Amino acid sequence: MQKILIKNGHLVDPAQQIDGLYDILLEGDKVVQCSNNINDNNAKIIDAQGKYVFPGLIDIHVHLREPGGESKETIYTGTRAAVKGGFTTICCMPNTRPSLDNVPSVEYINLKSEKDAVCNVYPVGCVTKGLDGTELAEIGSLVQAGVIAISDDGCPVSNAFIMRRALEYCKIFDIPVISHCEDRDLAQFGVMNEGAVSTKLGLRGIPNAAEEVMVARDIILAEQTSGYVHIAHVSTKGSVALIRDAKKRGVKITAETAPHYFTLTDFAVEGYNTYAKMNPPLRTAEDVAGIKEGLKDGTLDCIASDHAPHTKEEKNKEFDFAPFGIIGLETELALAYQELVLKEKLSLSSVIEKLTKNPAEVMRLKTKGSLKIGFDADLIIFDGNEKFKANNFISKSSNSPFLGWELQGVINQTIVAGKVVYKS
Repeated sequence: MQKILIKNGHLVDPAQQIDGLYDILLEGDKVVQCSNNINDNNAKIIDAQGKYVFPGLIDIHVHLREPGGESKETIYTGTRAAVKGGFTTICCMPNTRPSLDNVPSVEYINLKSEKDAVCNVYPVGCVTKGLDGTELAEIGSLVQAGVIAISDDGCPVSNAFIMRRALEYCKIFDIPVISHCEDRDLAQFGVMNEGAVSTKLGLRGIPNAAEEVMVARDIILAEQTSGYVHIAHVSTKGSVALIRDAKKRGVKITAETAPHYFTLTDFAVEGYNTYAKMNPPLRTAEDVAGIKEGLKDGTLDCIASDHAPHTKEEKNKEFDFAPFGIIGLETELALAYQELVLKEKLSLSSVIEKLTKNPAEVMRLKTKGSLKIGFDADLIIFDGNEKFKANNFISKSSNSPFLGWELQGVINQTIVAGKVVYKS
């Protein structure tokens, strides 16, 4: 088996509480040694001097669009965008066409990933058949086929009884129910955050309460059932407060946010910029501060991209008619590093924890998220000094509000299962 020895790198591995100079020896697809001054004459040497080494990043919220949306993204292009961004494992959401509510659809993802993917791809199955919120999918069969969580992402499970049953049923399999928290009666077909900017632009707004009411409901249901709920793409200060309080009470809950929610406000929509249209929408500066506080104190467990590709033709419409969603895999780590570590002075280890250890725990990926001996040989080499412009995306789409931004932090190499799959 091929051996790779990464020498002289600054290893940040929160799962092992390591933050210092270490060597890592990979043999085949596993980590076999992680210590100081490793020597092996039979190994290929990669010198990481002056660079950071992280366990392979894990993004638990990615839309690969295949099957049914191949004009926007495919498993082939999406996984290549992922490894360029430092992600060695991604979880693909089920709102494809057809949706991942049946075994053949899940098997298609698994077989296509074996053929086309350059990183690990784990499917997330539907909560309800056809994502219509009325009848539970065959969750047991989906788990047997390989799904590691369930979600109707993009479609809230509005029926509280259905959500309760999903939480109860998933306890059997020890998997999370990932909740897209949106009360559509309150959202009322809004297209951006409700506030001064939406009033100025004459656009229908989505109030914070549309998210927070559903967060509160799912907390209550998780508490009643002792089920495990994971709140997706948290965008408001109020949601953070609700989740913080629930954790103090011992509710089985975790949560994620995305880089755009700690980087941008709803002012990014000015000029009717459809590349700044996503759901939940960009909020206010007060909400951004609340999201950052939630990341600092650990209320928000994970950072995820909510990578949602759309074609230029789709986004080049009147704001009301353009689809929600932006891409994010190729800018996610740089934004987290630049906005949280360099500007907010969060420790690098705490940020990497939200991209490695914590998502591995949320999704029960027992041999990922760390470079412990015996774990999977997934890692990245990261230059924190190098800068790049956010363009020339590998993703099939380019719908990013960060298009053209200069960002700091570049992936030099990505290794998956002991093989170099990306070099800058």
